[in-house]
Amino acid sequence: MEKKTQNAIALLRATRKNIQGIYNNYNFDQLNSVPAGFNNNLLWNAGHVIATMELLTYGLTGLPLPSDKEFIGRYRKGSKPEPPCPEGDYGLIGEGLSKSVDRLVSDLETLDFSNFKEYTTSYGVTLSSIEDALTFNNMHEAMHLGTMLAMKRLV
Repeated sequence: MEKKTQNAIALLRATRKNIQGIYNNYNFDQLNSVPAGFNNNLLWNAGHVIATMELLTYGLTGLPLPSDKEFIGRYRKGSKPEPPCPEGDYGLIGEGLSKSVDRLVSDLETLDFSNFKEYTTSYGVTLSSIEDALTFNNMHEAMHLGTMLAMKRLV
């Protein structure tokens, strides 16, 4: 694995560790509570980073997504926790925060991510490679970590 990719994975792991730290400090009802002034909740944000990472990495290279279609649909961009997130997702997301990174690292070593379909994000950045996707994903996850840090004071 290239040094640039290793660095991106290290940043991803650090951000996920921080997200998991927030996630693990609240019960299901607290995680599923939508604070005043927000459109989503802590649980949705944690699920969203998993879904988005899969869509940016596996999805844009045409590889099968590790998560099922229903999970991706509940947490993809534009979705909201309506109705509240299902209780079964609580454990999936808790485990998925680290396991999805481990799976990606393994898959980067064994699968072909070179068939990347260029994509312009709503942020206005065009992604042209798996390396671009990893870099953008890190920025995206850090943004959601910031949202979660603001939310946790209101739960």
